[in-house]
Amino acid sequence: MGRTRSVADSVVIDRSPSELYGMIGDVTRMGEWSPENKGATRRREGAAEVGDEFIGSNTRGRVSWSTLCTVTRAEPGRVFAFRVHEIGGPKRRLPARIASWQYTFEDHDGGTLVTETWTDDRPWPDVVARVFDSAVTGGRTFADFQRGNIRRTLRKLKVVAEADVVR
Repeated sequence: MGRTRSVADSVVIDRSPSELYGMIGDVTRMGEWSPENKGATRRREGAAEVGDEFIGSNTRGRVSWSTLCTVTRAEPGRVFAFRVHEIGGPKRRLPARIASWQYTFEDHDGGTLVTETWTDDRPWPDVVARVFDSAVTGGRTFADFQRGNIRRTLRKLKVVAEADVVR
């Protein structure tokens, strides 16, 4: 059986699609709700556009790394997506197909249904992925690991968005 290459989850948040898109599209804020990402730095100011790059800072346990990401979809109030295509430390990152992330925003009973999707872009054979995944996630597949991360991210996003005035 092949590995699961994509997982998603959703939550309804009492905010408009445009407000939530503004929060997610500001990748510098991602650390406010992600259990692993600690935020990002962008190379330019203003609303994210397709083709914009940013560097994500991540930590899992005692291990930290950075990623180079490129925005692949930027449709305000509808879809924000990016792909991760370099990984490494603060001084050097290795080019590699890693993952894609997508957030969709749909009107839902006066709030917004937010769906977060992770897709495994690694071109590795399944057996290599299983061994690597187990070593870096404490015995799980990345799909199972990311399913939990997505659930935690969406719960925290809901808390932050509903408790705060959206910037």
